[in-house]
Amino acid sequence: MSRPEDLIALARTWLSCFTTHDLDTLLSLYADDARHTSPKLRALRPDTGGYLIGKAALREWWADAFGRLPGLRYVEESLTADGERVFMEYRRQVPGEPESMVAEVLVVREGRIGASRVYHG
Repeated sequence: MSRPEDLIALARTWLSCFTTHDLDTLLSLYADDARHTSPKLRALRPDTGGYLIGKAALREWWADAFGRLPGLRYVEESLTADGERVFMEYRRQVPGEPESMVAEVLVVREGRIGASRVYHG
């Protein structure tokens, strides 16, 4: 169980990593066996069924995203945390694309993200 303020700090670091494309720091926030699911993953990589497991798979996915979307930014809207989860709402900004709202839940265990689930608006 983590303190809510620690989870909020983790979420802010997470958001910053996407804006700065700091892949190594981003991956350091995750457990080795972390599971990630996203509608974009399902759409762009249907072979995954919308799920990735482990840091190697996350590295490959996000390195590709950072390469395809060099202007990608996430802007915090709202963060809510309890002792195990943080619910994030943020604006996804990519030059040349309409801005979109995103919600994401990070499940944290022993200080690392064990699972993440994305919801696109």
